[in-house]
Amino acid sequence: MLLPPFRQDPNGAPACGGGGELMSGSLEIFWDPEGIELDSLGSKRYLRATDGDTPYVSMNVRLLSMDAPETHYPGNAKPSRQDEKLAQLAEWIREGRAPVEPGLGEYLCPKLAGGNAGSLQEEQGRKAAAYFRKLTEERLTDGGRRRRPVYLRTADRPFDRYGRLLAYVAPQYTAEERARMSRRERATFNLLMVEAGWAAPFPIFPSLPGHADLILLREAAERAFVEERGAWAEPAALAGYEFRMCVRLYEVARRLAQGRRLGAAERSGWVRRYCVDMTTREIYYPQDYYLVPIYNRLFVWPEDVKEAVAALNLVPARRPSG
Repeated sequence: MLLPPFRQDPNGAPACGGGGELMSGSLEIFWDPEGIELDSLGSKRYLRATDGDTPYVSMNVRLLSMDAPETHYPGNAKPSRQDEKLAQLAEWIREGRAPVEPGLGEYLCPKLAGGNAGSLQEEQGRKAAAYFRKLTEERLTDGGRRRRPVYLRTADRPFDRYGRLLAYVAPQYTAEERARMSRRERATFNLLMVEAGWAAPFPIFPSLPGHADLILLREAAERAFVEERGAWAEPAALAGYEFRMCVRLYEVARRLAQGRRLGAAERSGWVRRYCVDMTTREIYYPQDYYLVPIYNRLFVWPEDVKEAVAALNLVPARRPSG
């Protein structure tokens, strides 16, 4: 689409301003497939141009395969504003008034009932952001204190629904430097944040790191969790994706508490991703994700389950008895 979706005239033509009717030769090709839309990345800040076809724009990058605690959610709201709501959610779970299976409810309630789940998420989010800034300051300078460029590797699906580029990000080393460095020494910021305990591992099929890198990610996550680094020093810590899930669950439970009738999709839509244990190849239903240790979790969207089962040779997990 070369023209922006500006105001249209009554005949449906884009009113992009200026010019009279073109009278040149007629176009002999047609390409306007109904129902197909190009991805939109939303508005970006223009920075500069180096020539007539190379503008530079600002773009947010979402680090792949990891998930740091939130400093703003939902939207621009502070997570601390969710404290009372999440404490109320814990009460509804205990009373059986939230659409949560018992095992997941038992797992979540101790993390929500203290009345500070949102504040803890926000505090850890600030610490994670500070640690990330420290990492970039240390890693993006060479021995002469010159600023290094960054290396980005995008995912199979390069953009998320917010228009952010999905990528692994690392300092850009020279060929000579790389020849002297191990895979671990040239780690991405994605891996380093997980290793420090300031991000949970969050690989999502099919945008997975290669096998050797996935092993590094899992091992770093296990060490961070077992040694209680970063966020894991607090037993009540929620991974970022769990915090967002609980905020959505609260809204579903609130509507049910108000006596509203909700369809099955509305009752279950707060948690949709299936979870795979990377060490056993077992795939779990969305509400059973907690049965997988946090450092072994790999997630799959419902629409990708069939492909993931075939590609990763997955087997159904046995549901817990009782």
